[in-house]
Amino acid sequence: MIVVTAATGQLGRLVIANLLKTTPAAQIVAAVRDPAKAADLAAQGVQVRRANYTDPASLDAAFAGASKVLLISSNDLGNRVAQHRNVIDAAARAKVSLLAYTSVLHAAHSTLGLAGEHRETEAAVRASGVPYTLLRNGWYVENHTGSLGGAVAHGALAGAAGEGRISAASRADYAEAAAVVLAKAGAVEPVYELAGDTGFTLAELAAEVSRQTGKALPFHNLPQQEYRELLVNVGLPGALADLIADSDAQAAKGALFDDSRTLSKLIGHPTISLADAVKAAL
Repeated sequence: MIVVTAATGQLGRLVIANLLKTTPAAQIVAAVRDPAKAADLAAQGVQVRRANYTDPASLDAAFAGASKVLLISSNDLGNRVAQHRNVIDAAARAKVSLLAYTSVLHAAHSTLGLAGEHRETEAAVRASGVPYTLLRNGWYVENHTGSLGGAVAHGALAGAAGEGRISAASRADYAEAAAVVLAKAGAVEPVYELAGDTGFTLAELAAEVSRQTGKALPFHNLPQQEYRELLVNVGLPGALADLIADSDAQAAKGALFDDSRTLSKLIGHPTISLADAVKAAL
């Protein structure tokens, strides 16, 4: 039995969709905060169980009979290490044969501000004694293509990544990798550094948008603080603006680049191309 936490989130739903290609629905558990939001999964035969990262008792119930658990990292910045520890402890109590965790690319030495919480969680996973695999996901291409509408409307793409190359892949690529690892009958690697096949700069992203729309879209590289202020001015919460601006600034130093192609080898096909990602977003 494979349990996927945060199963009604964007990544979780895609993981389950991929698992359903190889695993009987009755052997998949969607662990969710609100079972009502998983009615579509239940209709496909997936077991739906209530699970909240802040409620250990709910996690114990959700993990009953589980052989493998996918811990999809919480989006509650600043509080997620404690939440993750609850999941890890519940997985240990359930004596699962594999705990998979969605970490961040090169977590062990990443300069990304968000990497600290992932390192703490990875340490807790290792200390738990539970067999594990760390799915160190690189940047989601949707982090950039999701805001292209605003960039096109304003006639410019802004950022702070300079000439840094970003090895982004699609959320679907990462979800497929998670499903492949969870469905493996044999041993899995303790760490997978997962990233897109070909890195791109934000200037190259802007150029691709220009090519597909026929409208000139320049890239404006800003200092980190100025970019952060721009994000706040368009309505982002301060903590999120800090994270995005920091991630761009660290990308300029190479923090989001990886050329190992581990992800495409794992899923058996190339990761999404920049052209296809832009086309889908537009």
